Amino acid sequence: MKIGALFTGGKDSTYSAFLAGKDNDVVCLMNMYSENKDSYMFHTVGDKLLEMQADALSIPLERHKTKGIKEEELFDLRNFISDIKERYNIEGIVSGALASEYQYNRINTILKDLNLASITPLWHVDIESYLNDLIKNGFHAIIVSVSAEGLDESWLGKEINSENLAKLVELSKKYRFNLGFEGGEAETAVIDGPNFKYGIKIEKSSVVKDEGKAYLNIEKAVKVEKKN
Repeated sequence: MKIGALFTGGKDSTYSAFLAGKDNDVVCLMNMYSENKDSYMFHTVGDKLLEMQADALSIPLERHKTKGIKEEELFDLRNFISDIKERYNIEGIVSGALASEYQYNRINTILKDLNLASITPLWHVDIESYLNDLIKNGFHAIIVSVSAEGLDESWLGKEINSENLAKLVELSKKYRFNLGFEGGEAETAVIDGPNFKYGIKIEKSSVVKDEGKAYLNIEKAVKVEKKN
């Protein structure tokens, strides 16, 4: 069936769209961008790469703004999905939900109301196994923000590869943060994958620190030959 993909450019939404695309036709990427950097629902870092990621995936990108006010942003999401349903004639939505009941229940309530199928390939998966599969399948995701004890700014720009995943597993056990980062402990951006027609390289960036959070301010990114 024709589906839309809720898309942040991070590992979970990118991999979920990839998995869902095996049995469905992903006809558009849907990005909600929030004016609130601490949005309860939406990824807020790394959006400067979105257009390049969408182009690399050869899928149209649709964006919709929200002020990011708790609960009110759900009305914005509903209006966005309703508009996409009408314009693209979709029958379902894929999202990158891992374990957050807050996000999962709210998205599913909207989809049920709009008579759309909910596709969540990563829901309640074992996180370490999922991240290993992500790596084995040729996805290259880098960390673009950190905001948890145990994750300092030295992690910014690092790729989640086998070596770094092993370190993250140990740190998550020691400092008790969510290895999947679903609670906002860190955010990621995918710069290459098996379904990308080219890779992306961040050529210029700076580190910004803001109230316990550090993130990459991406100033310039360029197309590069695929890594695999």
